[in-house]
Amino acid sequence: MTAPRAWLIWTIGVFGYLVAVAQRTSFGVVGLEATERFQASASAISFFTVLQLLVYAGLQIPVGLLVDRFGSRAMIAGGALLMGLGQLQLAFADTVPGGVAGRVLVGAGDAMTFISVIRLVPLWFAPAKVPLVTQLTGMTGQLGQLFSVIPFAYVLHLAGWTSAFLMLAGMSAAAVVLVLVFLQDVPPGTERPQSRQGLRATGVSLARAWAQPGTRLGLWSHFTIQFSGTVFAMTWGYPFLISGQGLDGGTVAALLALYVGAGLAMGPFIGRFVSRHPLRRSTMVLLIAGGTAGAWAAVLALPGPAPLWLLAALVVVLAAGGPGSMIGFDFARTFNPAHCIGTATGIVNVGGFIAALVAIFLIGLVLDILYAAGFSGGVLYGLDPFRIALSAQFLLLGSGAAAIVACRRKVRRQMAEQGIVVPPLRSALARQRRENLARRRQATRLDD
Repeated sequence: MTAPRAWLIWTIGVFGYLVAVAQRTSFGVVGLEATERFQASASAISFFTVLQLLVYAGLQIPVGLLVDRFGSRAMIAGGALLMGLGQLQLAFADTVPGGVAGRVLVGAGDAMTFISVIRLVPLWFAPAKVPLVTQLTGMTGQLGQLFSVIPFAYVLHLAGWTSAFLMLAGMSAAAVVLVLVFLQDVPPGTERPQSRQGLRATGVSLARAWAQPGTRLGLWSHFTIQFSGTVFAMTWGYPFLISGQGLDGGTVAALLALYVGAGLAMGPFIGRFVSRHPLRRSTMVLLIAGGTAGAWAAVLALPGPAPLWLLAALVVVLAAGGPGSMIGFDFARTFNPAHCIGTATGIVNVGGFIAALVAIFLIGLVLDILYAAGFSGGVLYGLDPFRIALSAQFLLLGSGAAAIVACRRKVRRQMAEQGIVVPPLRSALARQRRENLARRRQATRLDD
């Protein structure tokens, strides 16, 4: 394969993913407008995103099986088509059922995209480059969120609901055309790995992928550190910052842009870390989980609105969860054979979105309960109700971290049985210091 062609294929695939992220996160900036347009409660508004994520998560394993069978080109184009139809439906919807139907289509199309793009990477790039290119895929796709925060929000406030969602539908149409014209599943002269198997064999393949402790470690890694940023970006971050923290729209847009920019900046660092320290991937995941819990605790424990610098710090920490969750896909890649990477990736990708839909629903439910009980003082999206409702995330962070530790023990036991030594972290650091010292002494002797 030629490097320029590989990067062209990757660029087309990432554009499809960027469009999917823009469609996915567009509802995160219309929460207040949607409440008025559909005359809906907080629980009803959260249901839009919960159902969308439920469809997304529920389709991950079927999509993983389908992309192994039909290839990335067909799946990315089909996903873009479904998302375009969903946004077209939402553009003209004025009832909750009509709006929900549109988001279901968006969730189904979104579900077909990321796994299909990730599957292209090991087929077009050398193994040594796969972790870094995987990180680049995730972080570049997140530019779609920046599109929903700035251009989409601008058109929404300038031209209205219908025009804004028609613009998103047009983006999907452009993605369909580009993918069908330019994208190829495998390099020329390479046979595409296929999994043309019956229902029983498909079940066996799925069971084998799940039986791998590394697949489950990837699932729980994705579950634990991906969901909080998704909750913030897709649904509750914008109302929390506007109504709870009392910020203006421009400042909120800047914070959400910081979220995207920080994720872009941290992606290469995490990718290089994974490439150089493959035995420390789960440690990185746990550090990000701890940072997320600490950042939310610092913001929610304050008696009043948080200072802007602390909110910015929270946004940066949440942004680390995006590229950090990509480590889960690296677990799927390294512990499964090539012909079922799509299946294993689908299993992993369920994790973060299951956690996100649970968190989004719980937060909306708690807000409605507090509002009905009069705790909020007549303000649905007040700071005190948000402080209680957003604390539900700690339950998911804690349970996910415990599951990571349990799965990591099984993975390391399996690796030890295969003759792969996993040294304790302290010993590894000490050995690294000794090696660095020896190199410095050697360099000194050469200078003398």
